[in-house]
Amino acid sequence: MDRLAVDGGMPVRTEKIYYGRQWIDEEDVKAVSEVLTSDFVTCGPKVAELERALAEYTGAGYAVAVSNGTAALHCACIAAGIGPGDEVITTPLTFAASANCALYCGAQPVFADVDPKTYNIDPASIESHITEKTKAVVAVDFTGQAAKIREIREICDKHGLIFIEDAAHSIGTKYEGKPAGSLADMTCFSFHPVKTITSGEGGAVTANDRELYKKLVLAHTHGITHEEEQMEEGPHEGPWYYEQISLGYNYRMTDFQAALLLSQLKKLDRFAERRKEIVRRYNEAFQMLPEIIVQEEIPESDTCRHLYIIRLDLEKLACTRRQFYDAMAAENVQCQIHYVPVYWFPYYRHLGYKKGLCPNAEEIYKGIVSIPLYPRMTGQDVEDVIRAVEKIVQHYRK
Repeated sequence: MDRLAVDGGMPVRTEKIYYGRQWIDEEDVKAVSEVLTSDFVTCGPKVAELERALAEYTGAGYAVAVSNGTAALHCACIAAGIGPGDEVITTPLTFAASANCALYCGAQPVFADVDPKTYNIDPASIESHITEKTKAVVAVDFTGQAAKIREIREICDKHGLIFIEDAAHSIGTKYEGKPAGSLADMTCFSFHPVKTITSGEGGAVTANDRELYKKLVLAHTHGITHEEEQMEEGPHEGPWYYEQISLGYNYRMTDFQAALLLSQLKKLDRFAERRKEIVRRYNEAFQMLPEIIVQEEIPESDTCRHLYIIRLDLEKLACTRRQFYDAMAAENVQCQIHYVPVYWFPYYRHLGYKKGLCPNAEEIYKGIVSIPLYPRMTGQDVEDVIRAVEKIVQHYRK
């Protein structure tokens, strides 16, 4: 039985809508089925085909498909040579993996604050946190909007830092006309089901430098090579021969995941356009509500948005964020919160991080709510989400 909505009446819709959802069609199912009945389920030709397609789509020189977005970030840190004693600057307004990847390598994450209007990492704050220990910057394209790539690139070049773009949210986004994936030293993608395209779990790293590419390949395949030019003991005794020349991990993607992603990649532009249509409608509607703050976008970013975040002006509403969240659920609109500042977590607190490090990020976190955004939403779905927000705002308006 439906729960009563905020005004005691029935919800604006009868079926629940979630904040994100994959779109798998018959073409995708067929692509996966063909691999499952082929000779290769993993370590086969589809992964190589996918890597070529990702490199072509993003404009990067090379792409390495991996098991998930976290593995992509870890591999990028390994390829960057990050280790104990190093510092890696990132944002607190992100999923924990953007910072954890530094810890995996024995380095220390350093949190720079975000721009209060775009919610992306602030280049000025990056600059202020650079020390002689700084080795890299992991800049997140939060919600899918490109970070200030040009400014961050200049800072990294000035200080001799590796620029890693965490593009887990931004496949399909362009910055100054160039696709995410071709702009930083390395760019990391995620293909989780709520992202714009999916392989179930899955990720990738793109790079333009061949030496970085070779290190990425080793990092995700146990540090093992079949290439004679990389071997220390070679030459080959036979086709079975390989050498482990570094410490790596099993972060490989399967062929059936690659087949699914190849099929999804063909739909990326269509998915991106639908997301943009929904974002435009949301922006139009919510700009009419003074209680709702809309995330601003820089003109350089042609954004394929993964998340649509509204920010509640709680001084104008007689409710808490939790009450608003619960009221949306009662309207059968399931929201989410992205994200708790990373250094607020107990694990980071035990490492010595304290609240107050990034005031902008902490203030933004207090009011943000992610509402449904995915390409399979119908026009009626979109209007129902808008009506739910308007209804709740009206109910709690001071």
